[in-house]
Amino acid sequence: MVYEFAKYPDETLVVFSDIRKKDNGEEYIRVTFERPTESGFDTIVFELPSYEIVEKAGHYTEEEIKEFRETVEKGAHLFFKYAREGGLKFA
Repeated sequence: MVYEFAKYPDETLVVFSDIRKKDNGEEYIRVTFERPTESGFDTIVFELPSYEIVEKAGHYTEEEIKEFRETVEKGAHLFFKYAREGGLKFA
C-alpha cells in the first residue's frame, strides 16, 4: 500500500509505503518522489530509516535530490507515524 504525502508545484508527487519488514525483521518504509515528463517519469526512492536511495531514474537535479533528502530526514518520524495509522487523514 502507498499513501500520498504531498504534491509539489512542478507536479512531483510524494508518496510513502506502508511499513514493511526485511528478512532480519527490521522495519522500513519507502518514500518516492515522482514527476511526470514527456517520456515517462523522473523518480527517486528513499528507504527509511537508512535514507539510502534505492531507485533513481530520470532527470532530478542534485539540488532537488538534496531537498528531497532533507524532507525525508526531517519527516522520517512522520512517515513512520502515518504509515502505522494507514496514511494521512484529510477532512
